Amino acid sequence: MTTHAPAPVLAERYLLSPDMIADPYDHLDALREQAPVHWSPLHHAWLVTGYEQVMNCLRDPAVSADRVRPLMDAVPQGAREDAERAFGILARWMVFNDPPQHRRLRRVFQEAFAARAVARYRAFTEKATRAVLARKAVPGGTGDLMSGVAKPLPALVFARWLGIPPADGPSFWYWNTRVADLVLGTAQEESEYRASLQALVSLEDYLGALVARRRAEPGHDLISQVLGEGRIGDSVGEEEFVGMLTQMAFAGGETTSNLIANTVLALLTRPDQLAAVRAEPELAQGAVEETLRLDGPSKMSIRTAARDLDLDGRTLRAGDRIFLVTAAANRDPARFPDPGRFDVRRSGATHLGFGFGAHFCIGAALARLVAVTVVRTLVCDHPGLALADPGGLAWQPSLLNRGLTALPVHY
Repeated sequence: MTTHAPAPVLAERYLLSPDMIADPYDHLDALREQAPVHWSPLHHAWLVTGYEQVMNCLRDPAVSADRVRPLMDAVPQGAREDAERAFGILARWMVFNDPPQHRRLRRVFQEAFAARAVARYRAFTEKATRAVLARKAVPGGTGDLMSGVAKPLPALVFARWLGIPPADGPSFWYWNTRVADLVLGTAQEESEYRASLQALVSLEDYLGALVARRRAEPGHDLISQVLGEGRIGDSVGEEEFVGMLTQMAFAGGETTSNLIANTVLALLTRPDQLAAVRAEPELAQGAVEETLRLDGPSKMSIRTAARDLDLDGRTLRAGDRIFLVTAAANRDPARFPDPGRFDVRRSGATHLGFGFGAHFCIGAALARLVAVTVVRTLVCDHPGLALADPGGLAWQPSLLNRGLTALPVHY
């Protein structure tokens, strides 16, 4: 009789350690292979890394998106007095709500985010891209593509789409940056939490006033469109609407900026794929989709078990935290042939870079429009584009996001 030694137990690795921030993929691949549903005492959470297992969680109503309470629990005691209103705002974000509440809130924005509605901003996006590149991407020059191109372009398009007056832009994007610190877990000190909580309140106050202005003077923007459809005050209250607009504001820039920079980095480190996009510019779409799969701007989403459930033979208890590690699921060889290869012509299985099902990213069409436009224009109009410091790249210390701190390039 032949006996087999038990499979080795994978050593725990802290996902916010510098080496895991720099490159988490070898560890996540090994974890997925050995235990696609793994309890991590270090993170006090289940790490779900297999594609099938992540999909099962995204479909299961026992897996809840409500994580406002864990976010509030992380706030230092000294900043709690500022937190009550701020977390009331977060509780109105549809991303933190489950069906049927999520469905009711999301329906308000469904038409405005449809691909045909977003397509109206194609000409503006192309014009804004060429204008920014003319100033920031001068041939022969060197610059930080992240701060010079990847961040301002989504901000320009999103502000136009939401209807933010240009004069209000600096305050609007400052508040968004601070809110991101809170929601993405990068705030650490009490002073940072206070700044983030106050920014969320200020953002809601500003957007509430903007909604009142758009009621009196409608424009050609998201707020005016939704108000014109007559649902606010009917299926969704005005306070809920303004709260959801703070989510739209937060989500509008950060993810798309990181998607642009990550895609450019992927192409500049793979000359054959860069050459393919330059020869066939329509492959910029494929480059963006492959980045979403292989090294996208979102590494995971956090869920909670609403009740006991079985997942892949493991029992998850009510209240357990669950990390849906899409960065690992998108490299699952059971779903993606040769999953570590970046291929702008890849077709077939659907990646989870924008989520799936009820919580599929409502802004996916807008993010794709902006990212594809910027990547295509950059790589096709700048034949000298190259990394300026390939060995000096650093990544943001975030559990959820995958974003560079800077991307120095030669134009």
